[in-house]
Amino acid sequence: MKPFTLTAVAAVSAIALGTAAADAQQLRLAHQWSTSDVRHQVAQMIADEVEEADVGLSIRIFPSASLFSATEQYTPLSRGQLDMTVYPLSYAGGQRPEFNLTLMPGLVQNHDHGARMNESPFMEALEELMAEDDVMVLVHGYLAGGFGSADGCITRPEHMAGKTVRAAGRAFEQMLAAAGASVSSMASTEIYNGLQTGVLDAVNTSSASFSSFRLYEQMECYTPAADYALWFMYQPLLVNKSRFESLSAEQQEALMAAAANAEAFYLEEAKAQDAASVEVFRNAGVEIAEMTAEDFEAWRALAQESSYAAFVEQVSNGQELLDMAFAVE
Repeated sequence: MKPFTLTAVAAVSAIALGTAAADAQQLRLAHQWSTSDVRHQVAQMIADEVEEADVGLSIRIFPSASLFSATEQYTPLSRGQLDMTVYPLSYAGGQRPEFNLTLMPGLVQNHDHGARMNESPFMEALEELMAEDDVMVLVHGYLAGGFGSADGCITRPEHMAGKTVRAAGRAFEQMLAAAGASVSSMASTEIYNGLQTGVLDAVNTSSASFSSFRLYEQMECYTPAADYALWFMYQPLLVNKSRFESLSAEQQEALMAAAANAEAFYLEEAKAQDAASVEVFRNAGVEIAEMTAEDFEAWRALAQESSYAAFVEQVSNGQELLDMAFAVE
């Protein structure tokens, strides 16, 4: 047999490299957050672990709404124009009104309760709707929030009477209006000035926003997410279902293993954000007031008459979905 020449060896190597390059695949992941945000860190963690798995798969991340605008990511994901996103599911509530339940007051009590919700028939029902849009969940995750006030503490509905408040989400606006508050809609970036000028008396937003926008400088009292909180927003990492199913079994396994690690990290970091916000406010001399179980139930009773009632009226299977959520202990 004639021995291989160096030229022949080089040709074989080139073919092998070309085959490997053809097999290698890249997923595009877009989100609206900065690279310092926990949601970007979740995405980066998955990208890094998939790269380390060496299964011919990589993930390119487009942060800060550099590929699609903040609210528009669900549609391109569903159409296969985008492979992955970290996305507040309630943003797609206009297309799927059932998704509005993922930003509904009093549905989730705390982070551990949210984690149990993620493993429940309630979440399975939402995932079935996502599957109809060719979307699936890779990483579940909730971020929490609380109340801040420039005039007294807010733990119960009666504490809202007569206050002008900026709320995060339509369902929260409905509930706070039912509590006797005047609702003022504005972007997160405008809250500080609203408090400073007296346009706002109180605010309901995420733990991260309370700290990043330095709202402690304008607050008398802070009601953080602790054992009980009203504001929980479901913000999962999603993938186009068909794109995921087109991957090899080895690639799917690597992606799911990375997602499991990222989900555990997401939960612990979400809790840490709440705790960190408390320290920031306490160090700034702001009073801290935690909500009790009785306070939480009072808010939920008010939501039953306002936010929940509106949801049931708008969504044909709304009561069934609410019952499934309430069944999670």
